[in-house]
Amino acid sequence: MAGRLPDDDEDGGHGGGGIFAEINITPLTDVFLVMVIIFMVSALAVQAEAQEEKKRTDEALEQVEADKRSGVKVTLPAGEAQEIDLDKASLVLLIPVQGDIVVSGKVVKDTDLDNLFRAAFTKDKATQVVLQADKGVPHGRVVNVMERAKASGIRHLAIGTSAAAP
Repeated sequence: MAGRLPDDDEDGGHGGGGIFAEINITPLTDVFLVMVIIFMVSALAVQAEAQEEKKRTDEALEQVEADKRSGVKVTLPAGEAQEIDLDKASLVLLIPVQGDIVVSGKVVKDTDLDNLFRAAFTKDKATQVVLQADKGVPHGRVVNVMERAKASGIRHLAIGTSAAAP
């Protein structure tokens, strides 16, 4: 808005005088408020994603710690393969060269394995079974466990490997 300066008294308040400009800051304030809201929402989304990643990492570390506490030493064969989906429910089986299978740090007798597979499948149809068999385990034993998992309805099977040597 243009007009005369309010204290311009050169000609006694009549006629010409200087021009003054008034800046309307309402649109500028609106833009800043919208930007603040966008930054707040973005920060919440990033924070939620970071919490999910931390949760997955903590679960993986907890699984590793449980494996260490179980006292079962399994030497996985080397391989380069696709990663498993961490969002799905997983049943990780450690198959040592000698002894019973270990699941989540607990020894599972061979006779109870079918019940374990059925319970996991009943709980979540998309359960994936990850077999971490020592490289010295006979092939037939691993295939037997895989077939028993398939017989209970589980269709997602993976074989755990260690990182390939360079």
